[in-house]
Amino acid sequence: MTIAWSDFTPWAALSGGILIGVAAAIFLLFNGRIAGISGILGGLLTPSQGGASWRIAFVGGLIAAPLLWLAFGALPPIEINAGYPALIVAGLLVGLGTRYGSGCTSGHGVCGLSRLSVRSLVATLSFMAAGFVTVFVIRHILGV
Repeated sequence: MTIAWSDFTPWAALSGGILIGVAAAIFLLFNGRIAGISGILGGLLTPSQGGASWRIAFVGGLIAAPLLWLAFGALPPIEINAGYPALIVAGLLVGLGTRYGSGCTSGHGVCGLSRLSVRSLVATLSFMAAGFVTVFVIRHILGV
């Protein structure tokens, strides 16, 4: 395996990680809630009394961020090597996994680990292991 040094951006990755961590901490401090995307979006699909406005603002921020980036420069190129049926199945599997796992990667990996949650540690290790196995099977066994 080789590293594409022209695409290696540790400072950008570190900056992004710090921003995500600080944003999650601020969200927890000011709202008392975990910044898990599946829970926030799920709350919009099954709204409760008085919970929709901040959820809409949060999801709106997720949508507005790339638009703001676009105002200052070109977005990074996106390359997806899958068709729509594969993307739909993948999305449904991720949604099913977040329901069974009681949260998504952002909820467990960022917020749960920072709170030293054992459940989040197990969930994050499971996410990572499943990803490693999937990539190994697809690339090395199936040869795709």
